[in-house]
Amino acid sequence: MKPVWIIDDDRSIRWVFEKALAREGIAFHAFSAAAEALDALKRETPAVVVSDIRMPGESGLDLLGQLKERFPRLPVIIMTAHSDLESAVAAFQGGAFEYLPKPFDVDHAVELIRRAMDESLKQEVIEAPLEEAPEILGQAPAMQEVFRAIGRLSQSAATVMITGESGAGKELVARALHRHSPRSGKPFVAINTAAIPKDLLESELFGHERGSFTGAQNQRTGRFEQAEGGTLFLDEIGDMPAELQTRLLRVLSDGYFYRVGGHAPIKANVRVIAATHQALEDRVKNGLFREDLFHRLNVIRLRLPALRERREDIPVLARHFLAKSARELGVEVKRLTEDAMRVLAGFEFPGNVRQLENLCHWITVMAPGQAVGPADLPPELKGESAQSSGGGDWAAQLAGEADRRLRGGERGFIEELTHQFERTLILRALAATGGKRIEAAERLGLGRNTLTRKIQELDLEREIGGE
Repeated sequence: MKPVWIIDDDRSIRWVFEKALAREGIAFHAFSAAAEALDALKRETPAVVVSDIRMPGESGLDLLGQLKERFPRLPVIIMTAHSDLESAVAAFQGGAFEYLPKPFDVDHAVELIRRAMDESLKQEVIEAPLEEAPEILGQAPAMQEVFRAIGRLSQSAATVMITGESGAGKELVARALHRHSPRSGKPFVAINTAAIPKDLLESELFGHERGSFTGAQNQRTGRFEQAEGGTLFLDEIGDMPAELQTRLLRVLSDGYFYRVGGHAPIKANVRVIAATHQALEDRVKNGLFREDLFHRLNVIRLRLPALRERREDIPVLARHFLAKSARELGVEVKRLTEDAMRVLAGFEFPGNVRQLENLCHWITVMAPGQAVGPADLPPELKGESAQSSGGGDWAAQLAGEADRRLRGGERGFIEELTHQFERTLILRALAATGGKRIEAAERLGLGRNTLTRKIQELDLEREIGGE
């Protein structure tokens, strides 16, 4: 059996792999630099290569390119401590078998190597494309899944439905899908269907002929024509009026549309990406959204996690947005102290990434010094975080949420809040144990089977990945 090659300039990483692979009875060779591995190719070829992305001398991506040129079917796993979308894109674009962010769970890494070995034996070609956008950062497992999905979808023309709360970054994901697709040289056109008055939306989407209605003094091209050959992003699709849902379905089904007041069919060569913060299944049940349109749009669903579901990403996002604001304003970058960062990490961020970006802009403008402490943060953020971060009274927050819903006349919300409670505890326990479910179950005081059942009931598999 051909060996597995481990290439990393970090001796401790090589040591971890050596111990783990030896324990599993998997043959291996370890190298501290890409040049050493390339030299060894004169003597043997590996079954699988696991390489760091950043090393002195030739990088892991350089090595990936040379290996793929000589051995297109060789599975290469790229490791990186810089868990951003750029790294994932570069790895997938180079033809990597998989992308392994550091720090990683050793058992998961060994399982990944075994899968790659199986593929090596089958001699199957693995296709895994790209993606990008510097604003899309994240080390959280849920975001790593998003990165992988964007990479694999980028060469597909499939219709994508992006779901997630407002402010989570759905348009950024849509732009990344477009930018790394075969349509990247053509326009990306975005429209928020909830932000345009109902009587103007049809003309906005499909255009109109001169004289088709009062005020239509000239012919106008709509968003479908503007996006010809490219991508049309329909944000907040759940708010689209019923009659326009019918017209959109016809375009997706037949590939043709008519301008308002027009009689000549126009061919639509457009990839549609839709997004919503609403549960479209519920709107379908309530007769507010066409079921056939839902199925047309919901070919592939990509869920963006809320920021509170990936708190470990708050520091890197905050530093990114502080640097961005400083560049835009031409000032020195503000720095958050550890205490201030803890306050941020304890905040719920109902407005998600957009709210964090706005907050960082506020800090850049309003905070008095370069080092920003808890006292320099906005009052509303300090107020909530005082409860949520320092072992505060979370039960009081729950009581406040219950009061808010009761005042609003809501009914039957105990199941939703219970699911949120269990979801949060399970995700945090898995994050603390590096994804080890047995240990997470023990820490929570649950049986392994109970935890597995709850993960299935709460639909968490896509967020946390399999063991």
